[in-house]
Amino acid sequence: MVKSAHDYLDQREDVPVHPVGSKPRRKRRNGPRAWRLYLVLLPVFSLLALTHYYPAISGIYHSFYHWRPGYSSPFAGLSHLRDMLKDTLWWQSFEHISEIFAWGVTLGWIFPLIAAELIITLRSQKLRFVFRTLLIVPFAFPLVVRLLIWDFMYDPNTGLINTILGDLGLKSLEQNWLGNPHTALISLLFINFPWVASLPFLIFLAALQNIPTSIFEAAQLDGAGRLRRLWSIDLPLLGRQFKLLIVLAIIEVLQYGVASQILTAGGPNYATNVPVLAAINAAFNEDRWGYGATLGSVLFLIILILSSITLLIRRRQPKPGEFVSAAE
Repeated sequence: MVKSAHDYLDQREDVPVHPVGSKPRRKRRNGPRAWRLYLVLLPVFSLLALTHYYPAISGIYHSFYHWRPGYSSPFAGLSHLRDMLKDTLWWQSFEHISEIFAWGVTLGWIFPLIAAELIITLRSQKLRFVFRTLLIVPFAFPLVVRLLIWDFMYDPNTGLINTILGDLGLKSLEQNWLGNPHTALISLLFINFPWVASLPFLIFLAALQNIPTSIFEAAQLDGAGRLRRLWSIDLPLLGRQFKLLIVLAIIEVLQYGVASQILTAGGPNYATNVPVLAAINAAFNEDRWGYGATLGSVLFLIILILSSITLLIRRRQPKPGEFVSAAE
């Protein structure tokens, strides 16, 4: 029977026991020294205020103006919001990120989970270390470098993908992957295939390594195979990790735009346009800084609301006994 955290605390000998009706004495803190420690954090908060809080507050403020940096900015009220409701390209960009989100929480999680399961089942610690290192090393490569490599692979004339298709006698399948509106978004989603070297892999692997080996040994004695263990033990115990990944996926998808900007610039024919690029395009290309600030502010509020809702749901965690029984 698995004990709760309170049972373990009751057995600890170093927990002080106070007589009934008495109050434990509180140690006096050295005020001046404590304040010196907090002063060390002032540079950190100053940088955060300058690089994060001020731009966000400034964007929300200027979203109510016909903002032109360096020039007079008359008050616009809610006119930018009305323009946003009529902007078909803005709403079309949300259709694109919904596809990106669905892709990311399915194939983007399945392959990393399979890789983590295969590594955790290896008996040799050396092999675990080797495979874990090989899958973590790609994190060291800058994102721009990886995108440029895939840009070369997608090249319609000298790209690796069309070259392989031609050598296999499949010239009919060759095409301009990033230049075709029907394949551009899917091509972006296939970047970093098979998506193993990713943050979900690290989270899944760390969680599986923290599961007590006694649970696996008991399941093996009961005759549970890998699939049975995955379904009955691993997935229930990875509930918190899945909820964390949902929060991260929401934030990442709504901020998605680097790959689209570098490889396709939102095209062709707005096939890879996303909300971040819509806001950037309104400000820098159309010189509508106030409208761009409105789009950015709305995107910020959407991220804040969805993340808060997900975190509130995540707080409703089952008790340790209920969690283990669900796995059993």
